[in-house]
Amino acid sequence: MEEITLKAYGKINLGLDVTGLREDGYHMVRMIMQTVELHDTVVISKRTDKNITMECDREELPVDSSNLCVKSAKSMIEKYNIEHGYHIKLTKRIPVAAGMAGGSTDAAAVFCGINELENIGASVEELMKLSLPIGADVPYCVMQGTALAEGIGEELTALSDMVDCAVLIAKPEASVSTRDVYRALDSKENYPHPDIDGIVEAIEAKDLDKICALLGNVLQDVTIPMHPEIEELKLLMKENGAVNSMMSGSGPTVFGIFKDDDAMHKCKELVEQSGLANQVYETAMYNVRRV
Repeated sequence: MEEITLKAYGKINLGLDVTGLREDGYHMVRMIMQTVELHDTVVISKRTDKNITMECDREELPVDSSNLCVKSAKSMIEKYNIEHGYHIKLTKRIPVAAGMAGGSTDAAAVFCGINELENIGASVEELMKLSLPIGADVPYCVMQGTALAEGIGEELTALSDMVDCAVLIAKPEASVSTRDVYRALDSKENYPHPDIDGIVEAIEAKDLDKICALLGNVLQDVTIPMHPEIEELKLLMKENGAVNSMMSGSGPTVFGIFKDDDAMHKCKELVEQSGLANQVYETAMYNVRRV
């Protein structure tokens, strides 16, 4: 096999809490991570030389050694003494700088793709460990599915599959700096914490209404004042069929959870007409975990 094509799935956070700050500046978190069907496409081809090259359909994204996909390929080559390079072709659908782990899931696809392309036979656990230096979200993106993430996001506990439901994704035009969001949170003395354990229990019980009632993200309180359209999108979705709506990650992407596709379709039209988002996608929960 000389080439392999993979889908790199995005994620949303059903719950996101910040529990502390380490001496090295990393934030301690407790998050409920969930893969969705919205995905990028990653094509990895063997090269006859030792170079790692890359192309992407989004001109604003770097395709040099700073790209996480290139870093991931280099890590695999060094770890497994691979004697040739790769060409990586990335087609984006997941919004960029949107709190959906788009870069991390592309990197995870490179780890998994080279593992399969070269018949290395590394386990998911081995790839998760190897991918951690690339980024805190990459091990989760290697694993996929529904998971509790703790530590700086690298301590992962697999949970029961999320209830099947429709998900509407809306990305405002603005991009959010994760660093700025966390700095703004650090300046606050007190903020409400979501009930992460309650969300876990509701997922285990397959209780969609309770899951939605408990959705919480501490970063909303600091991101929304910077970008009020996030709150407008949440309200628009909740007023038009969403069981609940929330910002994912550090934002600015907003997702709404719907019990049926028809309600999601109608809401999508309204979101597009509102002008509050320049990227709107219909998707669903993706509960396939890599094993």
